[in-house]
Amino acid sequence: MNTVLYQFLIEVPTAAAIWSALLVLALTVLTVLVARPERDRRSDEAAAEPAPADVAVEAADLRRYAEEVAVAASGAAQTARRWREMWLAAQEEVDRAWSAYDEAESAARRFAGAGALPVPRTPRTPAEYAARERWLHQAAVVAHWRGELPVERLRDVFAHRDGWDPRRHPVEQEVLLARAVRDSRRDDYRRAVARERSAWRDADLAADAARALAAEAYAAAQRLRPGRVPAVPRTAPSVAPASSAARLRPARVG
Repeated sequence: MNTVLYQFLIEVPTAAAIWSALLVLALTVLTVLVARPERDRRSDEAAAEPAPADVAVEAADLRRYAEEVAVAASGAAQTARRWREMWLAAQEEVDRAWSAYDEAESAARRFAGAGALPVPRTPRTPAEYAARERWLHQAAVVAHWRGELPVERLRDVFAHRDGWDPRRHPVEQEVLLARAVRDSRRDDYRRAVARERSAWRDADLAADAARALAAEAYAAAQRLRPGRVPAVPRTAPSVAPASSAARLRPARVG
């Protein structure tokens, strides 16, 4: 009995000490597990913060990009101005071509009733036909020198083709020549209009590119300023041409 009581008194404090040690160890592990997320979060935040060297590199990249975009925007604006100048020159060419065509059309209309009048009677001799041919050739050459008759039609006159008959009376030849000049001026006007429309499209594309680069350059410059939110400028460079259709004449071109 004494032996059992002795063992009980010896083993119980030992077991209590073991359980106390286990309890302390469990509490320590629990404390470490609870405190570790806070340390992990601080470690993540410290890792997320860029190093001063990385910030300097990023700022240098932004500055270099802003400078490159600014140079590109300046070049695009100059290109857009050049295209606009070419478009304005094409507009002036259209105006000149229209005036020339309108004048030729008025001259041709003056001969509208000439077909109803009888052709003057002249002796049909070889000398008369030679004189008519000389008159036609001289009148065609003069019209060509004035820029009224293209070289292709001048060749037709000298080759006596496409309706050019040197045996006709000079009155008839003058009517045909006026109509030929009118048709030539009409072709010139149509070509000028086509060139003006093409120049307007090119100028419009160049203006769009200049506006886009100007907006990007503005945003890149804003990103260099701390605490500023990039924004597109309200007004873009005024380099876009006006509508081409507003410049075209209601031409009497059939």
